[in-house]
Amino acid sequence: MVILIIIIGLLILSATIMFHELGHFIFAKLCKVKVNEFALGMGPKILSFQKGETTYALRLFPIGGMCAMQGEDDDDDSEGSFQKAKVWQRILIVAAGPVFNFILAFIIALIVIFSTGVDPARIVEVNTDSPAYSAGLREGDIITKYEGNGVSNARELYMYYVFDGLPEDSIDLEVQRGSEKFDLSFSPQITEQYMLGINYSTESDSVTITGFSDESPLRDAGLEAGDTITSINGNDVSTVDKFDEYIENNPLDGSVLEIEYEREGLSYKTEASPIITESMNGGFAFNMAREKADFGTSVSYSFGEIKYWINTTIKSIGGLFTGRFAVTDLSGPVGVVSAIGDVYESAKPAGGFTVLMSLLNIVILLSANLGVMNLLPLPALDGGRLIFLFIELFRRKPCNQRIEGTIHFIGIVALLGLAVFVAFNDVLKLF
Repeated sequence: MVILIIIIGLLILSATIMFHELGHFIFAKLCKVKVNEFALGMGPKILSFQKGETTYALRLFPIGGMCAMQGEDDDDDSEGSFQKAKVWQRILIVAAGPVFNFILAFIIALIVIFSTGVDPARIVEVNTDSPAYSAGLREGDIITKYEGNGVSNARELYMYYVFDGLPEDSIDLEVQRGSEKFDLSFSPQITEQYMLGINYSTESDSVTITGFSDESPLRDAGLEAGDTITSINGNDVSTVDKFDEYIENNPLDGSVLEIEYEREGLSYKTEASPIITESMNGGFAFNMAREKADFGTSVSYSFGEIKYWINTTIKSIGGLFTGRFAVTDLSGPVGVVSAIGDVYESAKPAGGFTVLMSLLNIVILLSANLGVMNLLPLPALDGGRLIFLFIELFRRKPCNQRIEGTIHFIGIVALLGLAVFVAFNDVLKLF
């Protein structure tokens, strides 16, 4: 089974990267630039053949691929070289890789959405005593904009919640009701309740702490991320269901609780008192499930799907600079294959169709992610090359090839170093 998951993971990775390289290849050919080699995989060649001016090769390690164009990384300006092509042609060739990733993501998204349905941010419940209800929000409305940002699907609205949170003053929405669209603005609903101040995954069997709120009585009592809560006041809460059931039947009121928890196989006891926590919510709930749609609607939502993943990728990258995420949260091929294995295992009990749709969703994510990452204005990436090409376009003369080559070389070394670090970190996460 492990071998099967590795094969599936490598096939998905290779497909997304090869489609990227295919974009470079097709536009290089259209612009009469000589492609010396178009290869699947990296490392030594294990199979190859020549057709015209291009060698088509299969290389040993089935991760990635390449489109090696003549004169791409040097000052060769002979006929048919990359440098000999007009600057607008080189821009097309370089940009074609990321664009093809978005095209692949769109095609797969259309297949998935047409097969499983769309997920509009449709309101399924509005608290009748909330400012949202007073402002006119009703069940069945579809949110199309949140705080001025377009909402393509329910997951994108949820993504805004996760990354941006609720505004403190007013929530601004654009809502569609039938064929009519209108704007709504209302204050968030503020509630107070006793909380333990912990985060835990609802997808896990046990109540394992993944993080704490700013003010957490359990953290103050000595618990740490990774600890698993097993008992409250002598009641078994060793599973998420039991924990949720206990909290529902025994609402927190500030009374001292006796907490039992496990850390690295050892059991501990402590006491903690829940504290009053003020929280904001929109006063409404929205749909996260899929609903069948016709082909035209599926096409529209497929474009929205790509926008959603591009937006998510950009916000995730931004999170690295704001401190929301750390470099250790990055994943390379090892981490991606591991994640694909987790998705495969979780989807398998639901049947082959669910497995297929789940894996295709990963292709969408990876392809859109690869497109965005390659457009970053960093040396050695397509985005970095495009910066130099646009400078050349506006200056009307080429940049110094030696300086550009040195900058890209430094970028390659830095990216290889990051790749080694990420791969090492991914391996550590497996144990």
